[in-house]
Amino acid sequence: MRHKLGYKKLNRTSEHRKALIKNMLNSLIKYEQIKTTLPKAKVLKPAADKIITLGKKDSLQNTKKLISKLQDKNSAKKVKNTLSKRYSNRKGGYTRIIKAGFRYGDNAPVAIIEFVDRDKEAKKIDIKKPKITEKNKTDKDNEKKVSA
Repeated sequence: MRHKLGYKKLNRTSEHRKALIKNMLNSLIKYEQIKTTLPKAKVLKPAADKIITLGKKDSLQNTKKLISKLQDKNSAKKVKNTLSKRYSNRKGGYTRIIKAGFRYGDNAPVAIIEFVDRDKEAKKIDIKKPKITEKNKTDKDNEKKVSA
């Protein structure tokens, strides 16, 4: 029986577990969908729901709590401006967990955790476009001259 056991330890120290949840929360807020193991996703779901609920209540105290919990002003700003408006009519259940099979190598159960009405373009935030340097410009110009 699991009487008086309030949370899963995930086989980590308390500092490591808190840092893990904070980093996963920031990634979930930034990309709106992340892939992780099933136990980590189950621990992250209530934490993410509490953060969204905190962002929905508009006050200075809640903003300070958000920044304190997330340790990232950009994530806190996105929660306050974007996510709280998106879920203003929803009473709870802002995230969903989708089982995604087992990881190759250690056969750990993998899950995708995402926001319910997520923005599909949020996953493409960090995809870098190739930089055009002087060498690339001269190579393209030479190709145009040769083909002409």
